[in-house]
Amino acid sequence: MDDYEALLDRAITNLPDKETTDARFVIPEPKIMVEGKTTILENFSNIIDVINRDSDHLMKYLTREMGTAGKIDGQRAVFQGRFSKALIKSNIEAYVEEFVICSECGRPDTQLTKVDRVHVLKCAACGAHRPVKKKRSSAPVKQDSIEEGKEYDVRIEAVGSKGDGIAKVDKFTIFVPGAAKGDTPKIRIKRISGTLAFAEKI
Repeated sequence: MDDYEALLDRAITNLPDKETTDARFVIPEPKIMVEGKTTILENFSNIIDVINRDSDHLMKYLTREMGTAGKIDGQRAVFQGRFSKALIKSNIEAYVEEFVICSECGRPDTQLTKVDRVHVLKCAACGAHRPVKKKRSSAPVKQDSIEEGKEYDVRIEAVGSKGDGIAKVDKFTIFVPGAAKGDTPKIRIKRISGTLAFAEKI
């Protein structure tokens, strides 16, 4: 235990100093595109640049939290499955809260390093440092991927027995009157019942 604490202190001491900034910290709004059965985060590299973290670390976090597989493709991140912008955004915000923002002063001017198997967050603004451990009990509650009254772009994958177009978003099956297979309409959710949703074309 003494050896571990000595290693931890040495690693923290040797971290290079980082200049702080008074510029407002704003996470870029995720730009999402759904292609078939995959979801593409088009501005993944831009988000990485702003939060100043390793791209593989964020990618592993997102795929774990979303329960899917994925890969980094150039400037983009590609996830297997159809996921809403709201879900991806909430997970990115949770990552930033856990691995970027200083818990003492609330600033993003931090550095993340790994000592043994523990990630350590050091703040260049106030000098605080803490080990980062995922707290399952405080994990953010994932929002439903669609909400009543909201608008979405979907792809009609089939037509039901009553002639309504059928789209899939995460766990939801969405019925869209007047839509044909292969259409990509913009819709507004009128009602949600369990995992079924009923929408109208805009």
